[in-house]
Amino acid sequence: MSAADQAVMLQAISQMIGTVGYDAVIVCTSNIAQEKYWQKRLEATRGQAAREGAVILAVHEDWGPDGAGNGLGTLYAYTKARAKAKASFSIDLDEKMRTGWSVAMFHTAGKGTRLAPLPGSENNNKPGVKLPAILHVDGKSEELTILEAVIRQTNSYAPHRKGRCSVFWGDQVFVPSAGTPESGSHPADILACLGPMPSEAEWTEKGLDKYGLIAVNGDGDAAQVEKVSFAMANKLLSTFGKIKEVGPSLGSFSLSAALLFALLEEYGAEIKAKEAKFDSDPHFWMPMTLAEEAYVSVMESKGVASADATAHYKRMATFKDTFTKENKCGGMLGCINAGTNCYWWDYGQLKLYQKNNLLVTKDSAEADALRQFLGMADRKAGSTIEATKDDASVILSSTIKAGSVKDSLCTRVTVNSLEAEGSILVNVCAKKVVAKNCILYNVIDDSEDGIVMPDGGVRADVFMPGHDKVVIKSTMETDGGKAWKVCVEGNSKSFEDVYKANGSVDIIEAQAMSAGAKEKVLAAL
Repeated sequence: MSAADQAVMLQAISQMIGTVGYDAVIVCTSNIAQEKYWQKRLEATRGQAAREGAVILAVHEDWGPDGAGNGLGTLYAYTKARAKAKASFSIDLDEKMRTGWSVAMFHTAGKGTRLAPLPGSENNNKPGVKLPAILHVDGKSEELTILEAVIRQTNSYAPHRKGRCSVFWGDQVFVPSAGTPESGSHPADILACLGPMPSEAEWTEKGLDKYGLIAVNGDGDAAQVEKVSFAMANKLLSTFGKIKEVGPSLGSFSLSAALLFALLEEYGAEIKAKEAKFDSDPHFWMPMTLAEEAYVSVMESKGVASADATAHYKRMATFKDTFTKENKCGGMLGCINAGTNCYWWDYGQLKLYQKNNLLVTKDSAEADALRQFLGMADRKAGSTIEATKDDASVILSSTIKAGSVKDSLCTRVTVNSLEAEGSILVNVCAKKVVAKNCILYNVIDDSEDGIVMPDGGVRADVFMPGHDKVVIKSTMETDGGKAWKVCVEGNSKSFEDVYKANGSVDIIEAQAMSAGAKEKVLAAL
């Protein structure tokens, strides 16, 4: 990576703070318990995640069992946020957008199967999984959550998106190497890692056939294509004009106020009835940017009937024609380039959670950037450490009375003795812990002997009001998605059992139960 790219990313990180950000933050959750939690949490952490003064609008998607898809889901979440803004804060969100407010929406749905057992320990609140940074919440030290990290990261785009609604996903953090260009040249734009149009050999070498791609022509218009070969991409884009740049889509997009309101009107019947399922890529961007024959061909390859694909294409063609005439615009979709060298920290899988969290213990330009993003100026901040600690390890808001810590990460850990190597301990309280290449997460242990973990072991404790604590064990080699229904490592419950048991749990009450259990153990240490 060039020094210039590194400088651009560090400049972007400097804007990922609570003094810069969106005027309103909409969080689309899976149920009422998560809505209640995020409304309270994000209001409490304003100035550390969302900017100080931002209006927080947490809502939940109460659609059918298959969901609305991220296209209709975005429109429906906006209608719920608009109603909440009016009822709770006397704010006309439509009018605020028309007059220049920047609005961000974060989708957080999903079980987090490949991150198991951590989301279960957060009572199915996947975006609430903790990261190694400390925030001050109602006078207490608590970890930064994945969602708060994503909000903090996307703050840098807010000043460049006035009068737009930006839509992001809730488990990936990236730092653009191309800066934060201004939005507004097109009614919609989408984030992608763009580079020059490659040759066929380069296309295959880069594995571009494995990604949803954005292509940009000489006029700056963008088109969306699915996972296709070089030859097929050129065929699908034959009417698009000479391709100037192409790259993997990041999925995140923004809409002008005018386009958002037009889509709300177009899909008003589906939203009112809470019927149908439409995703943004195949149902918005592709029919707006591809020729009819190309679009129908792609949708047929996905198992959609030709008649249905044709009908949807014609619907969107009519919508596009009407919109462009009324708003006097050309192309519907543009692209915001994130750069080909951007840092990408994904926390959606257990192994990636381990890798990207332990990155803070490394000595590299990327590790420096991550520590800056997390606000980790002091690797021992708020800690009392009587154990032996190497220079690499990070120990935050912790008390460790004896032992040895090497190449490890600890946040809010209180133990009498800790022997840790290559491990992550988050919110752990015990008399003794021995861990190598392990993850211990929300672990509250009152045993006299403490915890001796097997190499590569994982433990997460689950608190549910009215029930005894559930200890869930796993390994770093266990794929929660594949083992979802299996009782691994001698557990009494499978990951799915925990997910179902958490279904109606009040997250705030569960956290209070966990905190109470921790206080009892702390008093005994």
